[in-house]
Amino acid sequence: MAMTTSKQKVFVANFDEMQQRIGREIVVDGIKIAVFRLLDNRIKAIGGVCPHTHGPLAEGIVSGEYVFCPLHDYKVSLLDGTVQEPDDGSVATYDTSIDEGKVYIFV
Repeated sequence: MAMTTSKQKVFVANFDEMQQRIGREIVVDGIKIAVFRLLDNRIKAIGGVCPHTHGPLAEGIVSGEYVFCPLHDYKVSLLDGTVQEPDDGSVATYDTSIDEGKVYIFV
């Protein structure tokens, strides 16, 4: 029998309160998650801790579909969580939704 795991829908913020390219950190079950509103108004959520030096990715600089770790400029994709070469590593990614003006992530 296959097991299905349902994801928890977690409220992040009202969409209008999220500034473009400014990260917001939330903690769910002890896990830090960085949530971003891109210039095209898509919402992206990734693991909030850089795999290199554990820098707070929510405090990083967003450029296009990447965030730069504020500690050592590791470039992390907001689409798939991978660190751009020549560096390596990755962070988790999370599905997001906007429902009636509210931003949610699924964990």
